[in-house]
Amino acid sequence: MSDDNPFGRDAADRQPAAAPAPPPPQPASAARPLVQFDTVSKRFGGFVAVDSVLLDIREGEFFALLGPSGCGKTTLLRMLAGFERPSEGRVLLDGEDISGVPPHQRPVNMMFQSYALFPHLSVAGNIAFGLKQDAMPSAEIATRVNEMLALVRLEGLGERRPHQLSGGQRQRVALARALAKRPKVLLLDEPLSALDRKLREETRFELMALQKRLGLTFVVVTHDQEEAMALAGRIGVMNSGRLVQVGPPGEVYEQPNSRWVAGFIGDVNLLEGRVTSSGIGHAMIESVAGGRIGVAHKADLAPGTHVWVALRPEKIELDGKAPIAGAENSLEGRVSEIGYLGGTSIYKIRLDNGVDMKAAVVNRERKAAGVAIGDRVWLNFKAEAGVVLTR
Repeated sequence: MSDDNPFGRDAADRQPAAAPAPPPPQPASAARPLVQFDTVSKRFGGFVAVDSVLLDIREGEFFALLGPSGCGKTTLLRMLAGFERPSEGRVLLDGEDISGVPPHQRPVNMMFQSYALFPHLSVAGNIAFGLKQDAMPSAEIATRVNEMLALVRLEGLGERRPHQLSGGQRQRVALARALAKRPKVLLLDEPLSALDRKLREETRFELMALQKRLGLTFVVVTHDQEEAMALAGRIGVMNSGRLVQVGPPGEVYEQPNSRWVAGFIGDVNLLEGRVTSSGIGHAMIESVAGGRIGVAHKADLAPGTHVWVALRPEKIELDGKAPIAGAENSLEGRVSEIGYLGGTSIYKIRLDNGVDMKAAVVNRERKAAGVAIGDRVWLNFKAEAGVVLTR
């Protein structure tokens, strides 16, 4: 069995899973709320860990709670699992308030960051543990364990102990144990953090495929922006206990609602300035970076409004030739640093007034792009590239 693929053999050697495929999940747009946080707060003494969170998670969707350490995302997950009780508000599952229901009586299961496997039990024993606690008949347990082993591509490894497995295989055992009781909601707390980069990337796609196949609601907690955007159909971004933005990954990345979200989700240039004129679908901004910035913007903004323009590095084009005099959306400076990342290179440009900006360039050719440290360049971007933020 290949350790490079965390879910089992190479595609050519795989056997069909024994477990029957459940019906496909309901499309997220049409699905009803399965999990509801109704103005939920959690305090530990005088510290507010979760602050008035109002959130619906749909049936059959893959939802990610994303935020920095200490933002409250894991506390929110633990309240859904039953390990913490809300100080205020209600946690509803399928329309019923489960705030006072013990963890073992909830149709919810959690896969912990550490995996928390029992070292003295075999793989099969770990998967069967919760089923035995529920007093399921032995024959049914054996059938369910075999189904789970097939589901996560661990056939033939049921008698091994956790220390005899690779990190990717241990992750799959923890996943199989969490799925064995057939929960309505599967909770994943930083599920990929213990894996190396290659295994993380491979396992993301395996988790997505598994979630679609089972049709379950998956809720993942992570501080990794790339992981959240790759896995989830929707993301809830948290900061200081509050839910600050919820939406599909593309919407949160391309249309952040604040400077904090723009800076946390990916890399961004934030250009401060004031509105000089605004019309339908367009705003003109005098930027501290120098020059005029024209940005496509839906709402009218009063002249003089203090704003920031969020501009992603990949939306900027580098040019060694000066534009036409007076052209908007063209900033001049010198290359101060170059970071080569394989598929892309990141160029740090210091503008003439001292403002630093970043531009990302795709390395389509093997040879260097022809821009070196110290070169004078112009940064050009389209009006649709920038997002106007007022907070």
